[in-house]
Amino acid sequence: MANQDIEKLGNESHQIIMGDALTALETIENVSIDLIFADPPYNIGKNFNGHKEKWENDESYLEWSYKWLDLCIEKLKPDGSFYVMTSTQFMPYFDIFLRDKLTILSRLVWYYDSSSVQAKRYYGSMYEPILFCVKDKNDYTFNADEIMVEAKTGAKRKLIDYRKNPPQIYNSKKIPGNVWEFSRVRYRMDEYEDHPTQKPIALLERIIKASSSEDDLVLDPFSGTFTTSFVAKQLNRRSIGIELQEDYVKIGLRRLNLRKEYNGEKLIRKPRTFEPQFAEQEGALALF
Repeated sequence: MANQDIEKLGNESHQIIMGDALTALETIENVSIDLIFADPPYNIGKNFNGHKEKWENDESYLEWSYKWLDLCIEKLKPDGSFYVMTSTQFMPYFDIFLRDKLTILSRLVWYYDSSSVQAKRYYGSMYEPILFCVKDKNDYTFNADEIMVEAKTGAKRKLIDYRKNPPQIYNSKKIPGNVWEFSRVRYRMDEYEDHPTQKPIALLERIIKASSSEDDLVLDPFSGTFTTSFVAKQLNRRSIGIELQEDYVKIGLRRLNLRKEYNGEKLIRKPRTFEPQFAEQEGALALF
């Protein structure tokens, strides 16, 4: 498929657009999206099903990134929210670019542990950054009650807050802070699909629950295994997912139960057999 060609699949509630992200974004109505989650290629040389995502230089990667960031802002409703990921080395550029166009409410850290050696001559990376942005800091969706977590300090120990009148036990629930601990998607996990940078369901659940309501429209311009659309469907939201590679589009069609076959091929989950490449993937040096 040429970069300028797109194919629209799915239905009114859950649409998949196969093609280049810049071209596909142009086809989406402006100010129509309630929530955008963007997890673009990081320009660190990851291999996506035979396609190595590495730009000629940092400047060309940033030039491309600024184009899709601007398009996403155009698509977002006035009360919409925008979550953006990239590598640690490029996030400062994204931050500076976006802070003049949106309000950055939170700079989040997705932290995960690793079962293998990350680095030997410097400190290995154990996190990925996320920006939480809105168009209007006085008007946006944030469903705090939907994402409460256990307060592990005062409430768990039944400590009394004597600053209150009358004194009372500390709250047992709280809104999460800006460091989120979720496991990476590993090869042996039930949710695993054949993708090198798949994001966990739990991460998307928190974002979609917090920053959208039922029947809202959620956009992911770099869908990969379509976890964003999958979670949106589970939570009764609508979705648009954009993906360039056909093999990943087929994963999306299957996960969203939009088709049983595509171009004569039955869409079934491939049986997983452990191969050395997956062991290398789990122990690979992280340069995020």
